[in-house]
Amino acid sequence: MPADTQNPAADSLTGQVADFILSTRYEDLPAEVIDAGKKSILDGLGLALSGSVAHSGELVREYLSAQGFSGGPCSAIGMSLRLPPRFAAFANGVGIHADDYDDTQLAVAKDRVYGLLTHPTAPCLPSALAIAERDARSGRDLMLAYHLGVEVECKIAEAIDPRHYQHGFHSTATCGTFASAAAASRLQSLPKEAVLRALSIAGSQSAGLRENFGTMTKPFHAGKAAESGVFATDMAKLGWTAAPNILEAGRGFFKAAGGGWDDAAINGKLGRPWTFAFPGVSIKPHPSGSLTHPGMTKMLELIREHRIRAADVARVKVGTNHNMPNALIHHRPTNELQAKFSMEFCMAILLLDGRANLPEFTDEVVMRPDVQEFITRVDFGVHPVAEAAGYDKMTTIIDIEMKDGRTISGSADFGKGSPANPMSYEEVADKFRGCCDFAKWPREKAEQVIRIVRTLESLADVRELTALLVK
Repeated sequence: MPADTQNPAADSLTGQVADFILSTRYEDLPAEVIDAGKKSILDGLGLALSGSVAHSGELVREYLSAQGFSGGPCSAIGMSLRLPPRFAAFANGVGIHADDYDDTQLAVAKDRVYGLLTHPTAPCLPSALAIAERDARSGRDLMLAYHLGVEVECKIAEAIDPRHYQHGFHSTATCGTFASAAAASRLQSLPKEAVLRALSIAGSQSAGLRENFGTMTKPFHAGKAAESGVFATDMAKLGWTAAPNILEAGRGFFKAAGGGWDDAAINGKLGRPWTFAFPGVSIKPHPSGSLTHPGMTKMLELIREHRIRAADVARVKVGTNHNMPNALIHHRPTNELQAKFSMEFCMAILLLDGRANLPEFTDEVVMRPDVQEFITRVDFGVHPVAEAAGYDKMTTIIDIEMKDGRTISGSADFGKGSPANPMSYEEVADKFRGCCDFAKWPREKAEQVIRIVRTLESLADVRELTALLVK
């Protein structure tokens, strides 16, 4: 474990992060990383559109409209508002995370709780998009800033002690603030001393508590992280002072927020390998907490293979490691936000309706009498085999007890959309189309966005893309 006090010299850990942000070129991005990033970028844009029509999106629009913004340089996706960069980043961050349908980091270490459940794109893409749109930057510029932010976020999440997440911090909010600052710093070509200050200012804004899972404050975490990173770079550019070693200092982020960190997980590891290359990033097939997805993927397989009907099911038992019930905390959900963190609802809706997409995660569906009744037939808890498998994956064991006495069983470590079972670009495009349909977005615009993102490196001006995402 690193010492409590560190020399804030040029070779400090925070200095390494700053050097990585400043020195990495687009040409340094491996082809597989670029391809994976395009899928997550397209995914994020679609989620911002569907999130704009969520109730949280309505409240964000109401709040920002009341602030008197007009004619700003940046787009709020799915809206007609024009905003300053920090508030566009806020609106789009909330939108991407509104339905808990956005991508998720994997982990290397077995104690890292599936990447400490960090959502890489939601706090990072809005920051990069806002600055790139304001400054008329290219698709390459946008992608490089985005990848730098994601890499910084994910390596910080991989390094911090698991206590950070287990004791209640939401790492999308905490680590995502650094992602936003990294992306905004690169796009604005800040000198190293300013990047160090921006990271430090971001660290002092890093916050978000998991007790708010299942409420609007969870997507607020992503939006606030995106906004905070932009604000941090704004202040750093003005000369606002801050400590130069915010990550590793004795009273810095790692010690204060986690109690410690694994230096080997981040020191010299940025881009070596890129997180998008290994261990990878998952794209969600369902708008629910990522920990539900291996079980949902396996349940759908079992339903189709055995032609299971809900009327023939007596009970369902779902077993996982102990970190999963610690996050999927709503065992008797009564609204759509709680249902996203309810294994019981996710199993019930698949058995009853055979699908679990945006239209299924509504208050009306959650409170249907047949759904509420079936939820009581699902038992969710810790299984010793899943516990022994490690926390870097999401081993889920399902036993479906049929009324005729049979038990149909299955297990999965990862769900559809994970690197072990990835989505193709066209499959992500289909998910994007579904988000657009949910938001009642014109199909012609949707198809243009799909085409542009597929060849984003050839886009000369990001404003050509954002023009298709606003009213």
